Amino acid sequence: PPRYNIAPSQEVPVVRDRGGVRTLDHMRWGLVPPWAKDAAIGQRMINARAETVMEKPSFRNAFKLRRCLIPADGFYEWQVRTKGPKQPYRICREDGAPFAFAGLWETWGDGGGDELLTCTIVTTEANRSLGEIHQRMPVILGEGDFSVWLDTTYDDSQALHKMLRPAVEELLVAYPISMLVNNVRNDHSDCIAPLSTLP
Repeated sequence: PPRYNIAPSQEVPVVRDRGGVRTLDHMRWGLVPPWAKDAAIGQRMINARAETVMEKPSFRNAFKLRRCLIPADGFYEWQVRTKGPKQPYRICREDGAPFAFAGLWETWGDGGGDELLTCTIVTTEANRSLGEIHQRMPVILGEGDFSVWLDTTYDDSQALHKMLRPAVEELLVAYPISMLVNNVRNDHSDCIAPLSTLP
């Protein structure tokens, strides 16, 4: 079913390469490293900064061995205003087509035999137009980069890191939406409606 307001700790669709076959799985958003003592650490691992993803202990092994795509057709950012609450915006392609974030995934065990699949979204500096809304944005991979990003036998870290760049400005549009998205219980199409069209 369509989702309009996915929050950290909820499940998101994830595309992986499993021995040359692409699979679509669901994972909890918020990466939990295998060495973590408690899965609650995932609440602080919903994003991985492109600038440090190769060095941070929480992400470096996943960057080498467990890269994934996280499909979406939009995302939200909140703009700080001089007065009042932050203004939410929806960012999407002008043609409405889906795209894919650069992601990483991990498997965490609780010591009792149960395993948890988790993921994180790689972020980078916002491009110039989105920078007026928020200083960072998810890395949106070009379709030509999908195969290399998913290929865990590909180990040219520098080439992979070069993929982690802001999306070109012409690819995306942003428009203000209502405060409905601020409440995770709201998960319906009104969350993505332009502010000017709501009653």
